[in-house]
Amino acid sequence: MKQAKLLTPAEYKRLAAVVDSLRHSTRNHTAVALSFYAGLRACEIAALRIGDVFDAQGQPKDTIHLSAAQTKGSESCTVLVNKRLRQQLARYAAQYPKHVLKPTAPLLFSAKGGGFSAQTVVNLFQRLYRFAAIDGASSHSGHRQFVTELADKGINARIVQALARHKHLSTTQRYIDINDNKLRAAIELLN
Repeated sequence: MKQAKLLTPAEYKRLAAVVDSLRHSTRNHTAVALSFYAGLRACEIAALRIGDVFDAQGQPKDTIHLSAAQTKGSESCTVLVNKRLRQQLARYAAQYPKHVLKPTAPLLFSAKGGGFSAQTVVNLFQRLYRFAAIDGASSHSGHRQFVTELADKGINARIVQALARHKHLSTTQRYIDINDNKLRAAIELLN
């Protein structure tokens, strides 16, 4: 089964530089942050409304509640917002102060004001990765990177599964990248 590419630190910097160079950089950085720091899938990012992410005063929430209609698995869930994502959401609120006060408005919006579909989010990521010359990456790369980085930091597999919102631990395990460097590092932990 072919998996979405994990980004190296240099590739992530190139991605960020590309996002900075294009129109709607704050919106696009927010989409990237939701993928990489919350593990959201394209369909979940597209389904977000302002009220899901911001409170009535336009401040980022610390927990995003997704309804069953907003998720891939058709089950409601919560997504925890970490510090890096919260900082990006604060930049979003500063860039679009009137928009964040409209709770039913789509979080991601086009130049014409309409919301994004899941396919539009997929296309956005494809365009960003193409401009950054990153082959093999897709809208799912952020979700996979989210899972792999948690596992690499030694987070318990069940906690990673819960944060990734996977029903089965075997699904979570398929997302985690294993390579020779990680295997060598693991055996060096033995005394």
